[in-house]
Amino acid sequence: MDASDAALYATLLTEAPAGLAFFDRELRCRRANDALAALLGVSVRDLQKRRPGEVLPEALATAFETALRKVIAEDRPLSDLDLVVPSGGPVAPAAAPAPPVPTASPDAPGVSTATEERILACTWLPARGADGEHLGVVLTALDVTDRRRAEEVIRRKEQRYRSLVEASAQVVWVAAPGGGVIDDAPEWRAITGQTPDDYAVGGWLSVVHPEDRPRIEAAWTECVDENRVFETNYRVRTKSGTYRHFDVRAVPIWEGDAVIEWVGANTDVTGQREAEEMRGRLTEQLSAAALRTARLQQATSMLAEALTVSQVVQVITEVGRSAIGADYSAVALLDDDKLRLSIVGQPGAEGEAGLASRDEIKVSDQTVMSVAVRESRPFLAEHPDSLRLQLGHGERDLFAQHTEERAWVGLPLLAAGAPIGALRFSFTRPREITEEERVFLEALAGQCALAVERALLFEREHKTAEELQRSLLPSDLPQLPGMVLAARYNPATRHVQVGGDWYDVFRLPDDRLAVAVGDVMGKGVLAAAGMGRVRNALRALALNDPRPAAVLAGLDRLFSATEDEEQFTTVAYAVIDPETGHGEFSNAGHPPPLLISPDTPARVSTREPGTPLGWPSQRQQTSFSIETGNTVVFYSDGLVENRRRGVDAGLEELVAVAADAPPEVVGDPERLVDFLVDRMLAGYEQVDDVTVLALHVPPKSG
Repeated sequence: MDASDAALYATLLTEAPAGLAFFDRELRCRRANDALAALLGVSVRDLQKRRPGEVLPEALATAFETALRKVIAEDRPLSDLDLVVPSGGPVAPAAAPAPPVPTASPDAPGVSTATEERILACTWLPARGADGEHLGVVLTALDVTDRRRAEEVIRRKEQRYRSLVEASAQVVWVAAPGGGVIDDAPEWRAITGQTPDDYAVGGWLSVVHPEDRPRIEAAWTECVDENRVFETNYRVRTKSGTYRHFDVRAVPIWEGDAVIEWVGANTDVTGQREAEEMRGRLTEQLSAAALRTARLQQATSMLAEALTVSQVVQVITEVGRSAIGADYSAVALLDDDKLRLSIVGQPGAEGEAGLASRDEIKVSDQTVMSVAVRESRPFLAEHPDSLRLQLGHGERDLFAQHTEERAWVGLPLLAAGAPIGALRFSFTRPREITEEERVFLEALAGQCALAVERALLFEREHKTAEELQRSLLPSDLPQLPGMVLAARYNPATRHVQVGGDWYDVFRLPDDRLAVAVGDVMGKGVLAAAGMGRVRNALRALALNDPRPAAVLAGLDRLFSATEDEEQFTTVAYAVIDPETGHGEFSNAGHPPPLLISPDTPARVSTREPGTPLGWPSQRQQTSFSIETGNTVVFYSDGLVENRRRGVDAGLEELVAVAADAPPEVVGDPERLVDFLVDRMLAGYEQVDDVTVLALHVPPKSG
């Protein structure tokens, strides 16, 4: 060995960081450097000329000797054998990769454990002489503790990442910086059924639903071009051929200023979407139920204001049409003999003119309403074939004017379990009525039946009361040469019940004129009957003693003896000499008369009106004179009072209206009463009866 070889050899044995040793064919250590001895925790002297079994613990010695024999026997190198050695001495070997090394912080490479274990990466090389003779084995050992720990940290992180992905049911994929496929995605292909070649060519985009693909492809291309997060959702075709909903989020991975790849994660949200759709359907059903309930409440509220059968029909058909989207509707009522149905007209209702052309239907006919009445159950025909199957051609002939009808509903109107009529809806398209809609329509028909029954009773009572009231009002007014009279009676328009307003003008035995205007509180037959009693009693008292104070005192006594205490009645009564215009007046709580003169401003009487009848008081009477060209107007409170205008404001407005009356109107009582009524009611809803009586003394002719 020359000097350079000797120097190299000496340096390797003393200075090399790696452990070096030479073992002969008998497995004895012939040479070992200090680095190996330090790594094994023994001295070089202990290793010299000894077998590993003589120096090292049994397990470690066995590993050494097994490796040496294998190299000698097979005459080839042996690597990838790691030894784990504590600083206090050698311990058992570990095959690569090394087992986990517990540390204080598993993620911090280089941090020693309590036992300061070291990991050695060993390589065994066969050694030969110059003539090729096998001399033994050369061992090199490197301390790879920090590297192995770092590798273990990386391995654990990868394991955690995979576990996290698997636990979250996400499918992860990787794409190139330009958006193309880089690696295979077996988990994705397990869902889609793609082959590796299919995925390599088309990637995840190839299995996106055709309706979603243009949108998704454009969004993906835009995100890749701009290197921004891609986040969206789409449907994916699975290997079974069905589609499932996925949310996807892909982010660019940067290295410096460049994107080196994209990592995306897809999450199957089909269950969530189905739950949302179910919630949506339930919400729609609940909303529809709430809407139907609201419409029933609306119908109840509107029916409370509907007093006539025609008004009831209008409410029911409007609510029913809007609730189920019907195109036509009709209501028919049974006649007294229960053999015919009569169509109830609805003024202004669209689409019902044709039904009115035949206003009677026999209960024995084959029609939607006839069957509903005969069988006391709903009749449903979802399309023309169903109608023909159930009725034949009778319904088509009856409603020929609605040839576009394609679905029908008939509902009986039942009162106390017996039919009183039928409700009919039809559609211009085939239409299935759901169970919820059927329940709604039956409830609507029940409300309709009750309202119709109430309206029929009201109309009979109204007719009776109106006939009674009309019979008690004067059929005409006296015709006098020196005085002109005119009167108007307007029943309320909001509630069409007749009330207790009345007026009367009659001659007394001494040719004077008795004039009375009164108001009996209430509506209907009772008010009309009360009005008749007061009118007749006033006439009887006036014929006996016509003085106004005496007549009202007599009415007080009559009320105290016979009338209900709650029967509130007011009366204004005057006795006038038509020749002279002189007269006397007494008031029992009635609105004051209006005085109109061509020479002075219009005004109302300021005298105390007194108390209503039945509230005894000392009745006072006032003398007055109606001058030539003047007019006196008596009226009921309905002319000056309503929901938006009090009595005082109404009286002021009445005076202002009278002041605006042209002279030709003031001089003609017929025109004057119309003028006052029209002006005073303009812009207001009439909620009470209005009675107006005017007495005009025309100028003397010649």
